[in-house]
Amino acid sequence: MKNDFNYTKENPEAELLKELETRREKVANLRFDLAAGKVKNIREIRHLKKDIARLLTLLSSKKKAQ
Repeated sequence: MKNDFNYTKENPEAELLKELETRREKVANLRFDLAAGKVKNIREIRHLKKDIARLLTLLSSKKKAQ
């Protein structure tokens, strides 16, 4: 899976929050699928968690800048 994280500080906060929620839902679904034995690529969970951390960092830096 190619990491396609391309968000910057110029993106609106609402868009970042929407993407954060989407990625959290994907991680939750992948965890359920992992428990059921459906997941082939378990690294995808790791990549999504890192993307979540990046989004949270961007949101945090935006709040500090205000």
